[in-house]
Amino acid sequence: MKFCQIRSSVNARMLCALLTVTALPVAVSAQSTVDLSGTMSIAKPEITFTSWTGPYMRSQMLGFVRPYEAESGSRVNVEHYNGGIGEIRDQVESANVIWDVVDLTQADSLRACEEGLLENLSDIDLPAGADGTPAKDDFVEGALNDCGVGVIVWGTAFAHSKSAFPENPPSTIADFFDNDTYPGARAIRDDPTVIMEWALMADGVARDDVYATLETPEGVERAFDKMENIRSGLQTWQAGREPVRMLNGGEVVMSMIWATTGATASKEEGADFTVNMDGRVIELDLFGIPKGSRHKDAAVEFIRYASSTNSLANMVGFLPNGPTRKSSLSRLSDDTLAQIPNGPAYEDKLSIQSDAAWWAKNHARLEEAFDIWMSAGARQGASGTVR
Repeated sequence: MKFCQIRSSVNARMLCALLTVTALPVAVSAQSTVDLSGTMSIAKPEITFTSWTGPYMRSQMLGFVRPYEAESGSRVNVEHYNGGIGEIRDQVESANVIWDVVDLTQADSLRACEEGLLENLSDIDLPAGADGTPAKDDFVEGALNDCGVGVIVWGTAFAHSKSAFPENPPSTIADFFDNDTYPGARAIRDDPTVIMEWALMADGVARDDVYATLETPEGVERAFDKMENIRSGLQTWQAGREPVRMLNGGEVVMSMIWATTGATASKEEGADFTVNMDGRVIELDLFGIPKGSRHKDAAVEFIRYASSTNSLANMVGFLPNGPTRKSSLSRLSDDTLAQIPNGPAYEDKLSIQSDAAWWAKNHARLEEAFDIWMSAGARQGASGTVR
């Protein structure tokens, strides 16, 4: 080192000796180090990926987070949250963005994009499908927007206790609201989405007319009137494994449940419930980058990897959500294909595609009405959203 060549004092020589024998690099910044020869090496930035916890996060960790770390040499810090865009808004508005990639529902992705809380990804260069299909043609409808790249197609269904109804069990979404034929407490997620679509479909509204009906005060009142049938003993949940506990513990006889979480849990030892796909509401999750991420380029690379044909197929293999890439379907086992909520196994069951754009505009209005209706007597469940 030039410092050691031109210094002759005792203190200088001692410092040079320490620099010579140490085996550790001297830190220069959060993203660079200097080795003993004075050569600077640039470390790849660490990104923070935020998603839902539970079985869903596990499928992401095994499906693409750990493989990405192994192949890229980068580290991914993982955090979990309970959904919504409030935390993203707080980070962006305070200029303290600490998340780099966030897993969002389609409606939240659209809302956050509209509010300017996400980076624009309309020009992201996504890889073609493994079969050569261009990315824009490989993703299902709704999986790509100006601020998001889709990862899963998922559904909300209902489950019923097998011991409560050993004979003539409920089979349609109308049965969920039939407390005369199927008496007992119900549980729903603490949110107006899904339950309001269900109430109208159970009351005879055609699925193509559901959102037009909810657009009117009369339609909202009609949904709440139908929901009165299940008010007695009604419980709410936020954690995706909570309805599993409620059903197995006999606290409720029917519950709204995330389809893949329920399908997996229903096979566990001691499970006492069955998942019914009639009336299921199909939704999407997309990845977005909070506006002002300090590692935008690294975040984009992570999204490109995580949303590839192979990554999505790997993830779905650990938890049977539907992949957003069509090219991933051919890589799924027959058992997985038979479980995904948008798969061919349930084509004969009633379903509805959640109108994410509609909910992005109307969620606040209906959430207020829902909270007022719930405050009349429903008992709240625990917090902490887990898929």
